[in-house]
Amino acid sequence: MMMPSTSTVIAGEELTVPPLASVSGESSLSDMTQTVHFSSGNPRIGETRGVMHLFPDDAVSPSSSSSSSILPIGRNPLVCVLGVPNHMTYADFCQFCGSFIQHILEMRTVRNDGIENRYNILIRFDSQESTDTFYQHFRGKRFNSLEDDVCRLLFTLDVQFTGYSGSIDHTQPSSAGPIEQPTCPVCLERLDQDTGGILTTMCNHSFHCSCISNWPDSSCPVCRYCQQQPENSVCCVCQTTENLWMCVICGVVGCGRYKGGHARTHWEETDHCYSLELETQRVWDYAGDNYVHRLIQSKTDGKLVELNSHGSLSKDGCGSCEYSDSGMTDALLNSKVDMIISEYNELLQAQLENQKQYFEKLLQNVKEETEQKVSEAASKAISQRLQKLQARRDRCFKEKQFLEDLNENLMKNKDVWGTKITEMEEREKKAVQVKDEKIERLEEQLGKLMAQMDGGESEGSELKEEVKDGTVLPISTNSTTTSSGSEKVKHASKNKSNRRNG
Repeated sequence: MMMPSTSTVIAGEELTVPPLASVSGESSLSDMTQTVHFSSGNPRIGETRGVMHLFPDDAVSPSSSSSSSILPIGRNPLVCVLGVPNHMTYADFCQFCGSFIQHILEMRTVRNDGIENRYNILIRFDSQESTDTFYQHFRGKRFNSLEDDVCRLLFTLDVQFTGYSGSIDHTQPSSAGPIEQPTCPVCLERLDQDTGGILTTMCNHSFHCSCISNWPDSSCPVCRYCQQQPENSVCCVCQTTENLWMCVICGVVGCGRYKGGHARTHWEETDHCYSLELETQRVWDYAGDNYVHRLIQSKTDGKLVELNSHGSLSKDGCGSCEYSDSGMTDALLNSKVDMIISEYNELLQAQLENQKQYFEKLLQNVKEETEQKVSEAASKAISQRLQKLQARRDRCFKEKQFLEDLNENLMKNKDVWGTKITEMEEREKKAVQVKDEKIERLEEQLGKLMAQMDGGESEGSELKEEVKDGTVLPISTNSTTTSSGSEKVKHASKNKSNRRNG
């Protein structure tokens, strides 16, 4: 069995909620939800009323796991934060749930009927997962460490608007033609949920969450309606809360003449003749015994005086001013027009100044972000360049060290080989000198040998003649000498040839 889909309306648009699955067989919608009546809007202008259907705290899925045991069946991406203190501004609440602000599509502030010092906030998320995470994270969490107020979260089934009461026409636009999206009064951009969350204040004015986060006051930036209403005033003497009047001069609150007459007593004691009725916001002049329609400040003594004392009190208690001089009437009318123009100019100037400050802040933020990005990019580029130069420097240092070591080794080898070459040259010189000396000796010996050989040849011829004559040759020692001399000649000629080849 499937239940029909429900329709949820937030901030003037209709949201279709998926149908709920059946719970416990024949359980009805009224059994599984609780109804909370709410209202929103400025009561002096118009007030919207509606009903929220909330899942109770004990709506637990029996078959769910332990991590999701507090999540009810059939929940939607819509939750309600109950009992937010009035002193907590919109900016404070946005800061409180800032970690989920990018998942929030819309927030709407409403008040509970009969509760004046607290308000509720309806929050719609972009997905069910974000809703469940938000619920588990903030359920039972304290709003701040100095107070005991905790965040009470309930899943919301649907929101239904039941009516509107006020002096301004609040008819819904026809869906036949195209509807133009409203704009944010702060940044003048379209209120598009795809670009950012939308927050609707108690007085039904919508803003971007990022824009309202910069508004530190609890009042609305457009109409100045304050969600934190002042406490009920009481008479300073009898503590009554009915028929109260406040002294315009010193601010003392007293009751009227139909109660205890303490406001009149205050006038008799202090001569402060102007008193403001808190219910109707009209000023009474005790000295003239009538209502004052306009007060001005005297240039002579600076006191508050009535603009014209010829006003008379009508039968219904409202003062009416009748002037006999038409010029005075024209002057009053012109002064009112001038005052309205002056107030409008001041309001326009204040709004333009706020817009100027806002856009200057945006420009400053963009400038700071740009400067930061440029600085980060420059520092990153410089760091990379420095790393490359450092690596190159290390390589050059290693090459320089290698070349120095190589040069040192080459210089050592040069010295060693220079010493060796010098020694070899000296040895060569000595060997050549020895050879030259030896050659000179051999030449001398050769000359002597040649001379001996010449002398031996003459003796040999004589011997031949003797042999021919048949004489016996005696064994002479000269033959041995000749043979040894020939061997010496051969040896000398061999050395000479070797020296020429060398």
